Formats: sequence, structure tokens, C-alpha cells
Amino acid sequence: MADDKNFTIDTDDTVMFKERKRLLFLGLPWTFTKYTITPSLLTIDRGLLSTTEDDCYMYKIQDVKLTTSLLERIVGLGTITCYTGDVTDAELKLIHVKHAKDIKAYLLKASEAARLKRRTLSTMDIGAHGVDSDCNGIPDDLE
Repeated sequence: MADDKNFTIDTDDTVMFKERKRLLFLGLPWTFTKYTITPSLLTIDRGLLSTTEDDCYMYKIQDVKLTTSLLERIVGLGTITCYTGDVTDAELKLIHVKHAKDIKAYLLKASEAARLKRRTLSTMDIGAHGVDSDCNGIPDDLE
């Protein structure tokens, strides 16, 4: 799974990565946060007595960012931020995980594959219409 360098996008929901949030002290997994990644879903389970499970469909992940502090690099960890189109949580963070580069690469590939499979296109309005020369708030090509 995480040790393979060639990731394949499976159509079933086999677990591709299962990782724990780790402490920066020697990178030990002594926390109660678990991350599970399948080809269609990213799940974050938090807590011991009171638990929270947060899911995000892969097609909703729009961008992924990897950050590593000096201490994270020393112990071989990284933090992955997933920017989603989800209403409940616009950013999902996988904090202090091992194999962070591999997981980030997989998330990018799997999210793109899930969007193509669902024929979902993530777009953003960047003002693609023409110029508004008379400053009335309506682009000239739409008048």
C-alpha cells in the first residue's frame, strides 16, 4: 500500500492508506486520530471517549498541499491539507503522517480520477467575460 511507488486507482473501496496522527516526539503514533483513504473516500476518525468521524468524497477534493516543518522532516513526517468543496469542512488536515509525499500524490491522482469518473468539473468564476468599458457592472459582451 504505502510502500508501493506505483499507485493504482481501484474501483472498489479497498483501503489504500491507513495512517495515524503522530506525535512530533520521535514520530510515535500515540494519538487517537486515524486517517483512512480509499479510492472514493477520505475518512478522519478523531477521539477516544467521544469520537468524531469526518468523511469527504474524493471528487470533492480540489487541491492538496504538503507542508513539513524542520522537526517533521527530522522524524520523517508531514502535514497534508486537502482543500475541498465540502460545506462542513473546507480544509481537511492529515497532521503528522508518515509517507506524506506518497499520500499527497495518491490524493491528487485519486481525486482527479474520481472527478473524471463522476464527470464533475471543479471550476471557479475568474471573470471570464469581457471588459466593462462603461462601468455599469455588466460586461460589454453581455449587454
